[in-house]
Amino acid sequence: MEKANNNIITINNLNAYYKNVQVLKNITCEIPRNSITVIIGQSGCGKSTFLKSINRLVEEEEGRLSGEIRIDEADVMNTPKELLRKQVGLVFQTPVIFPFSVKKNMLYPLEYHYKLNEKEKTEKIINYLKLVGLYDEIKGNLNIHAPKLSGGQKQRLSIARCLCIEPDILMLDEPCSALDIGNTILIENLLRDLKQTFTIILVTHNLSQAKRIAEHVLFMNNGMLIETGDNLMFLNPLKKLTKEYIEYMNY
Repeated sequence: MEKANNNIITINNLNAYYKNVQVLKNITCEIPRNSITVIIGQSGCGKSTFLKSINRLVEEEEGRLSGEIRIDEADVMNTPKELLRKQVGLVFQTPVIFPFSVKKNMLYPLEYHYKLNEKEKTEKIINYLKLVGLYDEIKGNLNIHAPKLSGGQKQRLSIARCLCIEPDILMLDEPCSALDIGNTILIENLLRDLKQTFTIILVTHNLSQAKRIAEHVLFMNNGMLIETGDNLMFLNPLKKLTKEYIEYMNY
Protein backbone atom coordinates (compact mmCIF):
# COMPACT_ATOMS: atom_id res chain seq x y z
CA MET A 1 0.00 0.00 0.00
CA GLU A 2 1.30 3.47 -0.84
CA LYS A 3 2.26 5.59 2.16
CA ALA A 4 0.21 8.75 2.63
CA ASN A 5 3.24 10.78 3.73
CA ASN A 6 5.81 11.28 1.00
CA ASN A 7 8.60 11.68 3.58
CA ILE A 8 10.09 8.45 4.87
CA ILE A 9 12.44 10.10 7.42
CA THR A 10 11.67 13.01 9.72
CA ILE A 11 14.48 14.46 11.85
CA ASN A 12 14.05 17.06 14.59
CA ASN A 13 16.87 18.76 16.53
CA LEU A 14 19.37 15.97 15.94
CA ASN A 15 22.68 16.32 17.77
CA ALA A 16 25.63 13.92 17.70
CA TYR A 17 28.62 13.90 20.04
CA TYR A 18 31.91 12.04 20.22
CA LYS A 19 33.13 12.47 23.79
CA ASN A 20 32.94 16.23 24.39
CA VAL A 21 32.92 17.21 20.70
CA GLN A 22 29.58 18.07 19.12
CA VAL A 23 29.64 16.87 15.51
CA LEU A 24 25.99 17.46 14.51
CA LYS A 25 24.16 20.55 15.71
CA ASN A 26 20.36 20.77 15.88
CA ILE A 27 19.62 19.27 12.48
CA THR A 28 15.99 19.29 11.39
CA CYS A 29 14.94 17.97 7.97
CA GLU A 30 12.86 15.46 6.05
CA ILE A 31 13.93 12.83 3.51
CA PRO A 32 11.44 12.01 0.72
CA ARG A 33 10.78 8.36 -0.07
CA ASN A 34 11.72 6.72 -3.36
CA SER A 35 14.04 9.53 -4.31
CA ILE A 36 17.77 10.25 -4.35
CA THR A 37 18.80 12.62 -1.58
CA VAL A 38 22.39 13.88 -1.87
CA ILE A 39 24.31 15.38 1.04
CA ILE A 40 27.07 17.84 0.11
CA GLY A 41 29.55 19.91 2.10
CA GLN A 42 33.25 20.13 2.79
CA SER A 43 35.23 17.37 4.52
CA GLY A 44 34.61 17.15 8.24
CA CYS A 45 31.25 18.91 8.15
CA GLY A 46 29.37 15.92 9.56
CA LYS A 47 27.96 14.22 6.45
CA SER A 48 29.12 10.71 7.36
CA THR A 49 28.07 11.17 10.98
CA PHE A 50 24.62 12.16 9.73
CA LEU A 51 24.30 8.83 7.90
CA LYS A 52 25.57 6.89 10.89
CA SER A 53 23.08 8.67 13.13
CA ILE A 54 20.12 7.43 11.08
CA ASN A 55 21.05 3.77 11.73
CA ARG A 56 22.57 4.57 15.17
CA LEU A 57 26.01 3.36 14.17
CA VAL A 58 27.33 6.44 15.99
CA GLU A 59 26.58 4.62 19.24
CA GLU A 60 28.78 1.69 18.20
CA GLU A 61 31.63 4.20 17.80
CA GLU A 62 31.21 5.44 21.39
CA GLY A 63 29.27 8.48 20.31
CA ARG A 64 25.88 9.61 21.55
CA LEU A 65 22.80 11.11 19.98
CA SER A 66 20.01 13.41 21.08
CA GLY A 67 16.93 14.62 19.29
CA GLU A 68 14.38 12.74 17.24
CA ILE A 69 14.67 10.54 14.15
CA ARG A 70 11.52 8.90 12.82
CA ILE A 71 11.20 6.43 9.96
CA ASP A 72 7.55 6.17 8.89
CA GLU A 73 6.60 7.60 12.30
CA ALA A 74 8.56 4.91 14.22
CA ASP A 75 11.04 6.36 16.72
CA VAL A 76 14.54 5.23 15.67
CA MET A 77 15.86 5.73 19.21
CA ASN A 78 13.39 3.12 20.48
CA THR A 79 13.79 0.69 17.58
CA PRO A 80 15.92 -2.43 18.22
CA LYS A 81 19.21 -1.94 16.37
CA GLU A 82 18.95 -5.29 14.57
CA LEU A 83 15.58 -4.30 13.13
CA LEU A 84 16.77 -0.77 12.34
CA ARG A 85 19.81 -1.97 10.39
CA LYS A 86 17.68 -4.34 8.38
CA GLN A 87 15.49 -1.36 7.49
CA VAL A 88 18.38 1.03 6.80
CA GLY A 89 21.39 -0.28 4.86
CA LEU A 90 24.74 1.51 4.70
CA VAL A 91 27.45 1.08 2.04
CA PHE A 92 30.82 2.57 2.90
CA GLN A 93 33.35 4.43 0.77
CA THR A 94 35.73 1.45 0.79
CA PRO A 95 33.76 -1.72 0.03
CA VAL A 96 33.88 -4.31 2.79
CA ILE A 97 34.73 -7.57 1.06
CA PHE A 98 35.31 -10.76 3.02
CA PRO A 99 38.13 -13.07 1.79
CA PHE A 100 35.73 -15.69 0.52
CA SER A 101 33.59 -16.41 -2.53
CA VAL A 102 30.98 -14.02 -3.91
CA LYS A 103 28.30 -16.42 -2.66
CA LYS A 104 29.68 -16.54 0.86
CA ASN A 105 29.90 -12.73 0.94
CA MET A 106 26.22 -12.57 0.07
CA LEU A 107 25.26 -15.28 2.57
CA TYR A 108 26.34 -13.35 5.67
CA PRO A 109 23.35 -10.96 5.84
CA LEU A 110 20.90 -13.52 4.43
CA GLU A 111 21.69 -16.12 7.07
CA TYR A 112 21.67 -13.52 9.82
CA HIS A 113 18.28 -12.04 9.00
CA TYR A 114 16.37 -14.90 7.33
CA LYS A 115 15.72 -18.61 7.65
CA LEU A 116 15.90 -19.84 4.05
CA ASN A 117 16.63 -23.16 2.39
CA GLU A 118 19.56 -23.46 -0.01
CA LYS A 119 17.43 -22.92 -3.09
CA GLU A 120 15.87 -19.75 -1.65
CA LYS A 121 19.28 -18.39 -0.65
CA THR A 122 20.72 -18.99 -4.11
CA GLU A 123 17.71 -17.40 -5.81
CA LYS A 124 18.03 -14.28 -3.68
CA ILE A 125 21.77 -14.06 -4.29
CA ILE A 126 21.37 -14.37 -8.07
CA ASN A 127 18.48 -11.89 -8.10
CA TYR A 128 20.45 -9.14 -6.36
CA LEU A 129 23.68 -9.80 -8.24
CA LYS A 130 21.65 -9.39 -11.44
CA LEU A 131 20.07 -6.22 -10.07
CA VAL A 132 23.50 -4.57 -9.69
CA GLY A 133 24.73 -5.93 -13.04
CA LEU A 134 27.34 -8.24 -11.53
CA TYR A 135 25.94 -11.69 -12.22
CA ASP A 136 26.63 -11.62 -15.96
CA GLU A 137 30.07 -10.08 -15.42
CA ILE A 138 31.16 -13.04 -13.29
CA LYS A 139 29.47 -15.37 -15.80
CA GLY A 140 27.25 -16.79 -13.08
CA ASN A 141 30.21 -18.15 -11.13
CA LEU A 142 29.17 -17.59 -7.51
CA ASN A 143 32.31 -19.33 -6.27
CA ILE A 144 34.68 -16.74 -7.70
CA HIS A 145 37.00 -15.33 -5.00
CA ALA A 146 35.46 -11.94 -4.17
CA PRO A 147 38.80 -10.12 -3.50
CA LYS A 148 39.71 -10.79 -7.15
CA LEU A 149 36.90 -8.54 -8.37
CA SER A 150 37.66 -5.07 -9.70
CA GLY A 151 37.05 -2.00 -7.55
CA GLY A 152 33.74 -1.22 -9.25
CA GLN A 153 32.62 -4.83 -8.99
CA LYS A 154 33.47 -4.92 -5.27
CA GLN A 155 31.41 -1.79 -4.70
CA ARG A 156 28.45 -3.29 -6.53
CA LEU A 157 28.85 -6.53 -4.57
CA SER A 158 28.64 -4.44 -1.39
CA ILE A 159 25.46 -2.82 -2.67
CA ALA A 160 23.96 -6.19 -3.64
CA ARG A 161 24.80 -7.62 -0.22
CA CYS A 162 23.13 -4.64 1.43
CA LEU A 163 20.04 -4.89 -0.77
CA CYS A 164 19.52 -8.62 -0.32
CA ILE A 165 18.00 -8.04 3.14
CA GLU A 166 15.53 -5.69 1.41
CA PRO A 167 15.93 -2.45 3.38
CA ASP A 168 13.59 0.47 2.89
CA ILE A 169 16.50 2.91 2.83
CA LEU A 170 19.91 2.55 1.17
CA MET A 171 22.60 4.96 2.37
CA LEU A 172 25.94 5.28 0.56
CA ASP A 173 29.00 7.17 1.80
CA GLU A 174 31.19 8.31 -1.12
CA PRO A 175 30.65 5.04 -3.05
CA CYS A 176 32.37 6.30 -6.22
CA SER A 177 35.35 8.18 -4.78
CA ALA A 178 37.86 5.49 -5.78
CA LEU A 179 36.21 4.47 -9.05
CA ASP A 180 36.93 5.42 -12.64
CA ILE A 181 34.34 7.23 -14.76
CA GLY A 182 33.00 4.01 -16.29
CA ASN A 183 32.25 2.40 -12.94
CA THR A 184 30.95 5.70 -11.57
CA ILE A 185 28.40 5.86 -14.40
CA LEU A 186 27.37 2.25 -13.68
CA ILE A 187 26.75 3.09 -10.02
CA GLU A 188 24.83 6.28 -10.86
CA ASN A 189 22.59 4.47 -13.34
CA LEU A 190 22.05 1.72 -10.79
CA LEU A 191 20.96 4.23 -8.15
CA ARG A 192 18.47 5.81 -10.56
CA ASP A 193 16.93 2.38 -11.10
CA LEU A 194 16.97 1.45 -7.41
CA LYS A 195 15.02 4.53 -6.31
CA GLN A 196 11.89 2.95 -7.76
CA THR A 197 12.05 0.44 -4.90
CA PHE A 198 14.32 2.00 -2.29
CA THR A 199 14.94 5.44 -0.80
CA ILE A 200 18.53 6.49 -1.60
CA ILE A 201 20.69 8.79 0.55
CA LEU A 202 24.13 9.55 -0.88
CA VAL A 203 27.09 11.46 0.53
CA THR A 204 29.46 12.80 -2.13
CA HIS A 205 32.23 15.36 -2.53
CA ASN A 206 31.74 15.21 -6.29
CA LEU A 207 29.52 18.19 -7.13
CA SER A 208 29.16 17.07 -10.75
CA GLN A 209 27.82 13.74 -9.56
CA ALA A 210 25.46 15.46 -7.16
CA LYS A 211 24.10 17.61 -9.98
CA ARG A 212 23.58 14.54 -12.18
CA ILE A 213 21.58 12.41 -9.78
CA ALA A 214 20.25 14.51 -6.87
CA GLU A 215 16.51 15.12 -6.58
CA HIS A 216 16.73 16.39 -3.02
CA VAL A 217 19.83 18.15 -1.64
CA LEU A 218 21.14 18.80 1.87
CA PHE A 219 24.06 21.22 2.27
CA MET A 220 25.98 20.92 5.53
CA ASN A 221 28.68 23.09 7.06
CA ASN A 222 30.42 22.75 10.43
CA GLY A 223 27.92 20.18 11.71
CA MET A 224 24.90 22.28 10.77
CA LEU A 225 22.33 21.89 8.03
CA ILE A 226 22.54 25.16 6.11
CA GLU A 227 20.09 24.64 3.27
CA THR A 228 17.80 22.02 1.77
CA GLY A 229 16.11 22.01 -1.60
CA ASP A 230 15.76 20.28 -4.95
CA ASN A 231 18.28 20.09 -7.78
CA LEU A 232 17.75 23.79 -8.55
CA MET A 233 19.82 24.58 -5.47
CA PHE A 234 22.90 24.16 -7.64
CA LEU A 235 21.74 27.04 -9.85
CA ASN A 236 20.03 29.26 -7.32
CA PRO A 237 21.12 28.66 -3.71
CA LEU A 238 19.35 30.78 -1.13
CA LYS A 239 22.07 30.91 1.53
CA LYS A 240 25.38 32.73 1.24
CA LEU A 241 27.39 29.74 2.55
CA THR A 242 25.75 27.42 0.01
CA LYS A 243 26.50 29.84 -2.83
CA GLU A 244 30.15 30.16 -1.77
CA TYR A 245 30.58 26.37 -1.53
CA ILE A 246 29.03 25.70 -4.93
CA GLU A 247 31.07 28.47 -6.58
CA TYR A 248 34.27 27.15 -5.03
CA MET A 249 33.56 23.55 -6.07
CA ASN A 250 32.70 24.70 -9.59
CA TYR A 251 35.91 26.73 -9.90
